[in-house]
Amino acid sequence: MKIKSFIYIFLFGFFSASAYSQNVKLITLDQLNERIKTGKDSTYVINFWATWCAPCIKELPHFEKLAADYKSDKLKVLLVSVDFKSKLNSNVIPFVKRKNLKNEVFLLNESSPQEYIDRIDPSWSGSIPATLFIKGDTRKFVESEFTYEQLLSEYKKL
Repeated sequence: MKIKSFIYIFLFGFFSASAYSQNVKLITLDQLNERIKTGKDSTYVINFWATWCAPCIKELPHFEKLAADYKSDKLKVLLVSVDFKSKLNSNVIPFVKRKNLKNEVFLLNESSPQEYIDRIDPSWSGSIPATLFIKGDTRKFVESEFTYEQLLSEYKKL
């Protein structure tokens, strides 16, 4: 009986973790751009962050709150981690689970940081946190940490 219980607990834990890991997807910059193109009627707030970045971690709840407060708007908040791809299972997924992040979370699957930095915004020095706001043809890139009030103000300007 104990072995049977152990097997059920093990399988439940395994499948729960497997199902949860689907919430953090690898994404290339081309895939991200395609995602934005297909949602032209939405406003996108795309935050670039990492699990090792204290200011990033501090502001993540603001992005969660923005999405929750404006869920009736056509708003998509995408959290794009720039952690190393090799850290997906060891750092990113456990972090997302621990912080109970509700927004869509991706891990940027690019090999050359300077190339993706320049493609996201030529003015980006590469420091994080950084956020890209997109509504239709309007794009605004901000390379700094936000308070909730600052984030809300930028969102409403769009």
